[in-house]
Amino acid sequence: MITVTVNGAPAELAEGSTVADLVAERSGGHDRVAVARNGDVVPRSTWPTTPLTAGDVVEVLAPTAGG
Repeated sequence: MITVTVNGAPAELAEGSTVADLVAERSGGHDRVAVARNGDVVPRSTWPTTPLTAGDVVEVLAPTAGG
């Protein structure tokens, strides 16, 4: 297990988890999210091949409607 920070909270993930794994587990069914890892946007096309490592800081952001 590794510990990363997701949206400001510590999270335990399996060793070898990718950004795609995290989004599938935590996106709440939203397929329209953006992800930043350690301050850098992760393009959706690279989610399956972008590994998460202990200490990473990840933001998973869903768009919101409104004015």
